[in-house]
Order: sequence, then structure tokens, then C-alpha cells
Amino acid sequence: MKLENTLFTLGALGSISAALVIPNLENAADNHELVSKDKDQETSGNLKFASGDGEKSIKKGHSGGGHGGSHRNGHTGGKGTKSEEGESSDDEDKPHRKGGCHDKKKKKGKKGKKVKSKKHDGKTLEKGRPNNKLAPLVSTAQFNPDAISKIIPNRYIVVFKKGVPEEEVNFHKESVHQAQLQSVENLSAEDAFFTSTRDTYLSTSEAGGIQDSFNIDNIFSGYIGYFTQEIIDLIRQNPLVDFVERDSVVEATEFDTQNSAPWGLARISHRERLNLGSFNKYLYDDDAGRGVTSYVIDTGVNINHKDFEKRAIWGKTIPLNDEDLDGNGHGTHCAGTIASKHYGVAKNANVVAVKVLRSNGSGTMSDVVKGVEYAAKAHQKQAQEKKKGFKGSTANMSLGGGKSPALDLAVNAAVEAGIHFAVAAGNENQDACNTSPASADKAITVGASTLSDDRAYFSNWGKCVDVFAPGLNILSTYIGSDEATATLSGTSMASPHVAGLLTYFLSLQPGSDSEFFELGQDSLTPQQLKKKLIHYSTKDILFDIPEDTPNFLIYNGGGQDLSAFWNDTKKSHPSGSKHELNMDEFIGSKTDLLFEQVRDVLDKLNII
Repeated sequence: MKLENTLFTLGALGSISAALVIPNLENAADNHELVSKDKDQETSGNLKFASGDGEKSIKKGHSGGGHGGSHRNGHTGGKGTKSEEGESSDDEDKPHRKGGCHDKKKKKGKKGKKVKSKKHDGKTLEKGRPNNKLAPLVSTAQFNPDAISKIIPNRYIVVFKKGVPEEEVNFHKESVHQAQLQSVENLSAEDAFFTSTRDTYLSTSEAGGIQDSFNIDNIFSGYIGYFTQEIIDLIRQNPLVDFVERDSVVEATEFDTQNSAPWGLARISHRERLNLGSFNKYLYDDDAGRGVTSYVIDTGVNINHKDFEKRAIWGKTIPLNDEDLDGNGHGTHCAGTIASKHYGVAKNANVVAVKVLRSNGSGTMSDVVKGVEYAAKAHQKQAQEKKKGFKGSTANMSLGGGKSPALDLAVNAAVEAGIHFAVAAGNENQDACNTSPASADKAITVGASTLSDDRAYFSNWGKCVDVFAPGLNILSTYIGSDEATATLSGTSMASPHVAGLLTYFLSLQPGSDSEFFELGQDSLTPQQLKKKLIHYSTKDILFDIPEDTPNFLIYNGGGQDLSAFWNDTKKSHPSGSKHELNMDEFIGSKTDLLFEQVRDVLDKLNII
């Protein structure tokens, strides 16, 4: 067991937030593949950093290097060849075209030049769907008309059904490619379609077409690209296609916050409520984290920060033409809570930066999906190599917003591939089942708690929340120097505590010959560890927990023997009843009150 004193910090004020408009699935009842924790919920809104009203103070290291504020950078562009609102207006009895080809005389395309294309072989791009029913088209504008400006014109995420053979996928994609080339030949050089595809940060070709593809363990697969409305109509007629989602924009903004101090590590290592004697003491196993890799799917990570002790590496930058660095700070803060020396739950873990949002704070839904795919495949590669000492992988994604079937499916597929996944519940003080990836049923969805064991005022709630973790005034690593720190608030900060705890437990799991494992099993599955983590949490200790919301606060075992955890027994611990107090709890409550009064005085004197 090791005892660590967490630290207070002083600093400048500021914070970050980001929004990604995520559409909902239309006709979800007709599509059994789109599984979330609450299928019946409708939603609207933005995908954001789950740092809510976030609170941040920044402490620059000696090496200097200030950090400029983020700014909004929404995607703009002309409308597509047809309206961007809602679904296409095709009638169901409209005759199908073959291969997206035309018998019309070819016109000159963009810039007055013909676009090269091979002659299509005449096979149909679509074989027809049952009852001529089109695949659902997801659009945030269907639920929030004001959010239509967040949609990226003519850019789509196409998701296949499960189990589509590779040869059929390849033929379909080739057919789409040829049909798209022929479709743009009929557009004038000034057509609005080319306005969108000339964005070099998102498009690789003015002709559009398939830009990228994804496949997570053959569970969740599809492609991303720019397509004319004509081609989208053809794609939606194809029986291989599960649904089509309009791609959308992420944005980041800064706002003022207040000074405060870290306390989250102490809280997750004590069953009882914190007091003056325990609020800055983290109890933990000093071997925790060894052999585990944690993927931070976010804005990137300041991998040169001293607190990572050279255990952080850059995995991949997903956004086109962006830098391999965290220009925002959000991802670095999350990574620090997972695995940094002074602020991390699992202090020996390896960290991999997966950048899905640009340094200026903007990104796309499709980039987030690609980031999840990268983490899943990187984990599978490590697992297949069977390197000595490798114990598994975790991932954290502190993003949230309206329901997105593509994002939920990507996260669920990554869990099926073996990654232990933590996601933020969101900061809208609403039912988390209305949001993604909080409604991804295979991940652990995390709400935020406070130092006084209340639900944070901004934290989402509901049956889709699995556990709570500290999320108000959390100190961690930051950008600007190799020693910089910041204090932030939000479910963005709560989720990394759980990702860190998953990492902690994975690293300490018994050997494969242990009684805790099934015959032939060499590691805990994500489903098994999720169940154990929830069962081991401190029950009914939090206040202001709405009905139907689990009242579980995560717990690491306090650096002691973890037999109760591995045996999955219901360990006796304080119930945290709001109605009865024994003498010890009464004294503790008085101490807590004194502690809060001392903090208020110090805050007014600018001492903390």
C-alpha cells in the first residue's frame, strides 16, 4: 500500500467545452441492430466535452509556454445538390437506377474538365430492400432545426449490417465509387457540391466519393464520404446498408472558472465520507497500472509532460492535415487522471493518444468513430502479439450529446473486441439515455459527484448511468509546458477516474490459473470487469440521486487486499443512508461541515 498527498494549486481562470451535433436514428424500431441502453428515447442537442460548466485553473511549469484560448470553428459550405434537411424526398416506388449510371450525354464537371471514370459493368448498385423501404437517414436537423448549420454538407457515415461478406462490401464500395464519379460529371463547376469537397481539412478529392472506411472486428463496419443526393438515394436502397448518418461538426469554446483543488483520488480510496484527515490522502497499490494500455480518445495528449514519465505515446491523429499534439488541453487532463504520476489512478499504465478533435477544438462525428476503431484494432494487435506482461487495454471517451447510432455501435463493438471502455454521462442535468455514447450499453457510463458526496449539479442521471466518480474541481496534467496543470469540472473528469480504475484492476488481476478465472481464460472480459467494478462500488452514499439512477460511487479497495473484489462478494460497507446517522457518522458530518467552512475562508483569502 502507498499513501499519497494530493496537492492544491493556484492559477489563472478559464475552461473549455466542445459541441458535436449528433443526430438520432429515424425509424429505430425497424432496425434491431441499433442497440443502446434505452432504445425508446428520442433526443436532440450537441455532443460536447463532458466538462460541463467546467472549472479550470492553470498552473504553468517552469519551462513556460502559454496556451492560447480555443475558438469556435464551425464548418461552413454551400448546400448540396438537394436540401440538407431531413430525409430525401424519393418516393418508394421510384424506379431504381443501375450502378448510379446515366444514359444522358456527359457534361463537363468541375473546372470544366471531365472526371475520369471506368465504365461500370452494368450490375446494380442496389439489389432492393424489403418492401422498397429505404435505410434510415439520421439528421440532427430532424430534432433540432437550429442545429442544421452543424451538418457538414454532402458528407455521410454509411453503416453496414452485421455479417456482410467482404466480397459484397468491396463490390458495393466499388459500385458507389463509379456511380459517384458519373454523378459529378453532370454537375457544373460552380455546383454547391464542390464547395463542400474543396475543404482540404475534410476531403481528399473534389469529386468526393468514399474518403475512408472502418471495421471493428466485423461487428461494426462502413465508410465515410462525400456523395451527391442521387448517390445517397441509391445507397439507402441497398439491402447491405443498416443506416446512413449525416456527418457533423465538433466545436470548442472557453469560459471563466474558479480556483480549487484535487480530491478525487482520495475519494475513490475511502468508503467513508472524506474529512479533514482524509481529503488529501490517496490509498493505492503502487504496482497498479503496470502492463495495461489506456487509449485516450480526445484532443490528443501532451505526451512530453513530466508526469507521464515517458509512458505516454502518440497513437494516431484522425483529423485530416492536423498536428500530432494536443492544442486544447482536454485530452491531456483526462490522460493525467488515468495514469499520471501525481494525479493518476493507475500510476504505471501506458497512455496512447488518439486525437479525434483538432487542435482548434473542432472535429467530425466520423473522426470520433475512426478513433474508436483505431483503439480497438491497436488493442487486438497487442493481444495477438502476446507480449509478456501485457494485461489488457482500457479506453476513455469524455464526449457526449444527442443519440448517435454510429457512435453507440462503434463503442459496443470496441468492447466486444476486448477494450474496457468508460464514457461520460454528459452535463445537461438530464436523462443520460438521451445521449451518446452514454447510452452505449456495453461501456461503463459515468456520472459526476462532488467533494460533499452530492451528484454534481450538471451531471446527467437515469438508468443508463452505471456509476458515479469525482467530477467537480479535478486537478490534472495540462498543456503549455511539461509541468502544466489545470483544474476542470464535468463528467469529462469523472469518466477518466473510471478508466483509471479499470486500468488499476486489470493490472492487479490474478494469474490465469486462479480460481477467479474460467477454464482457458487468461484475462477478465470487459463484461466481467464491469460487473465487478459496479458490485464493489460504495452503495447509497451519494445525495441528490434521482429515481431509477444507480447510487454507486467507485472504490479502489484502499490499497488493501482485493479478495472481496475478485470473489465478487457484497462486502459490508457504510450504506450512506440519508435518513439515519450513527455516532461516527454524526461526528464525521460535523467534521465535514468544519472542513467546508475552512475551505470557504481559504478561498476568500485566495489561499486555494
